[in-house]
Amino acid sequence: MSSVPQNKVELLSAINEAFRKLHCDVVTIPAELTRLCEIEGNVKGTRISVCDTLAYLLGWGRLVMFWYEEKAAGRDVEFPADGYKWNQLGLLAQHFQHEYRDWSFLALQQELEITMASICRLIESLDNTALYEQPWYEKWTLGRMIQFNTSSPMKNVRTKIRKFKNVHQLS
Repeated sequence: MSSVPQNKVELLSAINEAFRKLHCDVVTIPAELTRLCEIEGNVKGTRISVCDTLAYLLGWGRLVMFWYEEKAAGRDVEFPADGYKWNQLGLLAQHFQHEYRDWSFLALQQELEITMASICRLIESLDNTALYEQPWYEKWTLGRMIQFNTSSPMKNVRTKIRKFKNVHQLS
């Protein structure tokens, strides 16, 4: 399989594998360490917490579902989000972190799992044509837009989490 999913089966596999690996790393982190701002943030020069990384993933996952639901209902969607341009993704990441700042570590984990399951159900409900054989947003297919905002950032976040765990000597 290519590192970039090319069809429905590969997309589901990529999301499930990335989530499984991330989850295995996250659940071994003691809750008392999850608010330490020691992870490289999405804005240059910033440091974020483990909880912030989960908020980031949760925000993107929910945004993917929002995009799909709005477009399916025939409504216009402002990409990537209302009030944000594609060159402001760091600010959007900070928005997600702010939005979920009061959520517990466990609640963030649970909601991320629910959100990823919803995305997988959406993918399962669509055929390969809808996912990969027609443009969905500008030149991008729906499958690529989902991958860009789920499995790819989960892999990136996992790398950051593993560095955090190494610093704290967590296995």
